[in-house]
Amino acid sequence: MYTITYFKGFSFFFLGLSLLFFASCSDTLESEVVAYSNNFSDADLAGFENGRLQIFENDTVVGYYHNEEIAVNLSGLPSHNMLKVTIDVLIHDSWDGNQSGYGSGPDQWFFGVDSEEVFRTTFSNTPCESTYCLYQSYPDNYFKQNVPKSGAVQTNLPGLCIFGPVANYTSRYSISKIIEHSNSSARIYMNSDLVAENSPDPFCDESWSLAEITVEALIVK
Repeated sequence: MYTITYFKGFSFFFLGLSLLFFASCSDTLESEVVAYSNNFSDADLAGFENGRLQIFENDTVVGYYHNEEIAVNLSGLPSHNMLKVTIDVLIHDSWDGNQSGYGSGPDQWFFGVDSEEVFRTTFSNTPCESTYCLYQSYPDNYFKQNVPKSGAVQTNLPGLCIFGPVANYTSRYSISKIIEHSNSSARIYMNSDLVAENSPDPFCDESWSLAEITVEALIVK
């Protein structure tokens, strides 16, 4: 870690030197290896905790879940000092984003590696009108205010349970994060904190599924 000290009358001089120094020090990706990739088309759940398969829109996915942790355990990872984790998640039915109160929301989803939480956000599947809009945090960390379905790679999928075949009630997101990691094994976990106290069937009211996960081992210097 570098500390920049500013002195009266010389602040911009030292700032310029600092920017020049940091511009010359950039990380280099030396190797990138796909250590694990699974879209579940062959029904392989090896290494999964609490994994269960279902068919959604003619694709095999892992799901569906309401406040249940799932995890995939990886071993024998190639040499690395960073991991790039890409998760495609399906957000089903009536997620309320950042909404809080009245027994509904905020509806959060998160994932982590080993014992460290990497990313926590909210999603919203609600229609957004000028007079009523339940904002979500994604693609940012919770708490940010973005319009529903911001950053989704697909938004026109039907609901799964409470909204059944109704279009636009499942959204697909591809979430990719790079973290420091060097161990030969990793446990990647996913879960949600969903609030649906106003629903007679919270599990049917809002849930999520895992469509695909890829883990890449990186060496960055």
